[in-house]
Amino acid sequence: MELNERQTKIIEIVKNNEPITGEKIASTLGFSRATLRPDLSLLTLSELLIAKPKVGYFYNAHRVDPFIIKAIKEKKVEDVMSVPVIVSSNTSIQDTIIKMFLEDVGSVYVTENHSLIGLVSRKDLLKAVMGKMNIEEMPVSMAMTRVPNVVYVLSNDSVEYATKKLLAHEVDSLPVIDNSDGKGSEGLKVTGKFSKTLISRLFLNVIENEI
Repeated sequence: MELNERQTKIIEIVKNNEPITGEKIASTLGFSRATLRPDLSLLTLSELLIAKPKVGYFYNAHRVDPFIIKAIKEKKVEDVMSVPVIVSSNTSIQDTIIKMFLEDVGSVYVTENHSLIGLVSRKDLLKAVMGKMNIEEMPVSMAMTRVPNVVYVLSNDSVEYATKKLLAHEVDSLPVIDNSDGKGSEGLKVTGKFSKTLISRLFLNVIENEI
């Protein structure tokens, strides 16, 4: 169920003027009270509005609105993604470690000619250090997980799909790819990052009813 334009306007009027009577809402919109009765009944039954006799209507700010959840589910990854941390394939492991901690991220994406070729995590870098590699000279490409073993999402995927993929593969983040050039795995241009932190922020926005 979706709200029509008049019902949306009613909610905005109540938000800005609560408590407000049905007669005042009708007057503001230029309709009769009888005309708005079905809309007000629907909004009250949906718990979007609270009706108090002899007082008026209040907006139910503590309710998690299903329309808000629907809006989040239908958002595209490109609408919410964050900025990725990227290094080139010939960057040393040592420089990659420094970049990872300066940016305070759990993984860094590795590119070659602007295309994704791998991903390196803190665990990967720890293994390289413990393996007594020459991290000052050894390129990060020697420690990374290579494509096609890197899980990613596309920029036009839905947030719902990306979240399911994130959980299914039990990873903290996924690179966001724009492969609109049609080159397949050879044209995986990294445009963003989709992470558990980002999902947590979206969830907080739902709780605070700010979306």
